[in-house]
Amino acid sequence: MPKKNNKKRFEVGEKETIGQCLDRMKKEGYTPIRRAEEPIFREETRNGEKVMEPVGKTIVFQAVKE
Repeated sequence: MPKKNNKKRFEVGEKETIGQCLDRMKKEGYTPIRRAEEPIFREETRNGEKVMEPVGKTIVFQAVKE
């Protein structure tokens, strides 16, 4: 019998607070188990070389089905 995947990633939206994201998770029946901040990069060319420039960060929650 295949194992049911009960994990899901929730990313805090650009105009969303962490509280709003947690409320959205709860409405879908999920509980947060891990929070991570992931960098957002932009690729630029400097002196003929490609450089990855950090431009921000996003908050991502790992959650499990209740």
